[in-house]
Amino acid sequence: MFFTNAKKLQMVDPKEALPGRPTALPTAERHFLTDIPLKSPVPDGFDVAMFGMGCFWGVERKFWQTSRVWLTMVGYAGGYTPNPTYRETCTQLTGHNEVVRLVFDPAVISYDELLKLFWEGHDPTQGMRQGNDMGSTYRSGIYWATEAQHRAAVASKALYQDALNRAGRTTITTEILPMPEFFYAEDYHQQYLAKNPDGYCGIGGTGVTCPIGTGVAAR
Repeated sequence: MFFTNAKKLQMVDPKEALPGRPTALPTAERHFLTDIPLKSPVPDGFDVAMFGMGCFWGVERKFWQTSRVWLTMVGYAGGYTPNPTYRETCTQLTGHNEVVRLVFDPAVISYDELLKLFWEGHDPTQGMRQGNDMGSTYRSGIYWATEAQHRAAVASKALYQDALNRAGRTTITTEILPMPEFFYAEDYHQQYLAKNPDGYCGIGGTGVTCPIGTGVAAR
């Protein structure tokens, strides 16, 4: 998971991306912790969210630990290679990000609350890396499913940038884009840190609180 080549910190040119494959890779049938089918249809009234925050093992754990997110899963998104393998994404030649996809009931946990977990759960100022994990697969990203999510994401970024500025931190590099196609990661990646409690987790926050939901307005 550790990269030192400066080229790894750039997005691959689409013409140089790996070709991938036409069929989806096999993945877990059910969520390891809840036993909910991983490819369940989104229930009526529920929403979908997608975030990139670094190594998806630790990111997924942050969201399932809230116990209010109905379903979590990890995969690859935002790149060019169809149905990539983990080994392929590690070459940084797919353009994909390691992401967590969430299915949630907004009556139980709001999108703003998910955004707060997102901003505080990693360092969104690091560009194509997160801690010691370097490469485009570890970039910070919010991938919105609706215009309401888009507006909320942009507003929360402004709020958090203001908080970071006051703390003497640098500029947010998070990409905010329409939700791309999601490719499920392989079986062993799903809920990895529940299966391997002592496994690697390279993500950590800035220590700066995101004021979203506190009535604080962006300047």
